[in-house]
Order: sequence, then C-alpha cells, then structure tokens
Amino acid sequence: MGLVNTKIILKNPRKPDLTPIEVDALADTGSVHLCIPEHLKIQLELEEIDKKDVTLADGSEKLVPYVGPIELKFKNRTGFCGALVMGDQALLGAIPMEDMDLVVIPKTREVAVNPLSPNIATSIAKKL
Repeated sequence: MGLVNTKIILKNPRKPDLTPIEVDALADTGSVHLCIPEHLKIQLELEEIDKKDVTLADGSEKLVPYVGPIELKFKNRTGFCGALVMGDQALLGAIPMEDMDLVVIPKTREVAVNPLSPNIATSIAKKL
C-alpha cells in the first residue's frame, strides 16, 4: 500500500491561547497511539503525565514520555487523546483514528472521514 500521510491540527486544550499547529502525520493503523516529536511537546506546552514502556518495530523496548491531553482536528472531526513523545514526525495511530471515526483508503493512500458516517463520528458502545 505504501505510506499514508495526512494533515491534522494539534492543540493543547489546557492552553487555549496557544496557536494550534498543523502537522503532516503518518497514518499507521498498525500503531496504537498518537506519537509526536519532542519539538511539538515543547511548542504545545504539553505536560508529561507518565512514562510508557514501548516496544518498537525491531523488538527493542524504550521508555518514553506520555503527554496530554491533546485535541486533534481532522476535517469535521475532533478528538482528544494522549501522545507518546518519540520520533521525528507525528504518527496517527489506531486509537485517535477510531475515536474520530477515520479510515485509511489504500487505493488513494489518503485518510478520510468514514464514508458510512460523513457528518458525525460514530462509535459502538454496548451495554453488558
């Protein structure tokens, strides 16, 4: 399929006076979290909440800062999540994509709002 990149807007909801930042994010449905580089943590003045032990693609483990909350915007969708601080590019993983009801379209290599619910994000919550 190749790499899929998309523009997302990141904002610190605890600091509404800070300017939101538009970033080019790698969309990766095989990854779980939102990942951001250190310079975005600094620019958005995000607070470190915790550390997470992350297993990388090569099988090695790395302890990385976990920051948040972060507000994400993509087209007509908004979501909130935490982020791992690592790498040199923003990475949009499965949790924020599911939260905003986004899909990756392999044929065109783009991220889109779910075509089955174009106007509002949908989710499944079942009573047990």
